[in-house]
Amino acid sequence: MSSRKSVVVIDGHPDPDPGHFCHALSDAYADGARSAGHKVTQIRLASLDFPLLRSAKDFADKPSPPELREETDAIVSSDHVVIVFPLWLGSMPALLKGFLEQVLHHETAFEKTGPGEFPRGKFTNKSARVIVTMGMPAAFYRFWYMAHGLKSLERNILRFVGFKPVRDTLFGMVDAAGDARRKAWLDKVRTLGGRAS
Repeated sequence: MSSRKSVVVIDGHPDPDPGHFCHALSDAYADGARSAGHKVTQIRLASLDFPLLRSAKDFADKPSPPELREETDAIVSSDHVVIVFPLWLGSMPALLKGFLEQVLHHETAFEKTGPGEFPRGKFTNKSARVIVTMGMPAAFYRFWYMAHGLKSLERNILRFVGFKPVRDTLFGMVDAAGDARRKAWLDKVRTLGGRAS
C-alpha cells in the first residue's frame, strides 16, 4: 500500500504483569497497524534492562548503550512512534524517561550544530501519538492539572527533537472501567493503529 508506514509502539509500563491495561492498549494499536499493512515494531520496556544516564557528558557524547541498539535503530528508521504509559505522579514512569534519555540523545536525535547554536532535532519526518492511562478522570487531568507531565513530554521531548504532529489520547478512571468500556477503548486504539496516526 502506498501509505504503508514503519510504526514503533513503545509500551512504557514498567511492570511486566500482563493484566495492566497499557499492555492491552499497546497490543491493540500494533494489531490495528499490522492489519492495515503497516510495518510494526513493539518495544516493551518491562522486558528491557539498560543503564540510566548520570551526566550531561554522557548524554552529549555517548551513543545508545548496546542493550538498546536495536530499539534505537527502530525509532530512527520509523515514520510514526506511539508511546503508551500509565500516569505516575502526574507524569511518565521513571523507566520510560530513562529510556527516552538513552535513545533520544545528541547523536541520534539532533543535527550537529556549532558552539552556541540552538539544537535542531532530526526527526522532522516523523509523527507521534502518546496514549496515557490514569486513575482520575481524563478531563480533570487535562483541565484542572493542565496535563503538565504530558505537555512536558510532547513539547520538551518529542517536538523538541522534531516529531510533528504529536497527538495524544487519554483514558481516565481505568481501574473503575467495566469490560464494555475497555473494549470500546481498545477498539478506538485499534482504529488509530490502522491509520498509523
